[in-house]
Amino acid sequence: MINESPLRLVVGLGNPGAEYESTRHNIGFMAVDQIASHFKCTPWKSKFKGQIAASSDPAFLLLKPMTYMNLSGEAVGEAIRFHKIMPEQVIVLHDDLDVTAGQVRIKQGGGSGGHNGIKSIDQHIGQNYWRVRIGIGHPGEKGDVVTNYVLGNFANSDAPWVGQLLTSMADHFKLVLDGKMNDFLGRLPAPKHQN
Repeated sequence: MINESPLRLVVGLGNPGAEYESTRHNIGFMAVDQIASHFKCTPWKSKFKGQIAASSDPAFLLLKPMTYMNLSGEAVGEAIRFHKIMPEQVIVLHDDLDVTAGQVRIKQGGGSGGHNGIKSIDQHIGQNYWRVRIGIGHPGEKGDVVTNYVLGNFANSDAPWVGQLLTSMADHFKLVLDGKMNDFLGRLPAPKHQN
């Protein structure tokens, strides 16, 4: 069960730097920023090749790897070794092309789905962690079109659902920490944006 250990590590995936701040690939960063605000976490500070913040009640750590996406596992690996956190106590929030924009899915383990941040974490801590997959939709084509879409900024028309979803995720995130994944998903707004 996810709640056996007193300390959980909640990781948001993204790329550092102002040019990536509002991109679809950075929705993991956006989500943990919202969670940090909701739980009144400590200010972000540099540690474990990333930015880290902490909540005392409930007890969990937030991590934003600053290694760029492809090396995210380096930061996650350092953090769990230092704090002696098991992979099952790690919750990773990341963008997912194969999930409808605005929809969230949760699973433990499984493949990377081609996501380089997830591939890197798999290499460093194995696959037995939780993935909160935040749908960004798919452009419908492959190759460079996908890369440009993922690394592109959200459209202005996306702003309402992105803001509503991230706020709702933070409001109900304690359910994830308590291992009540289905209850959490049931509280989120229905996707308003179809692929």
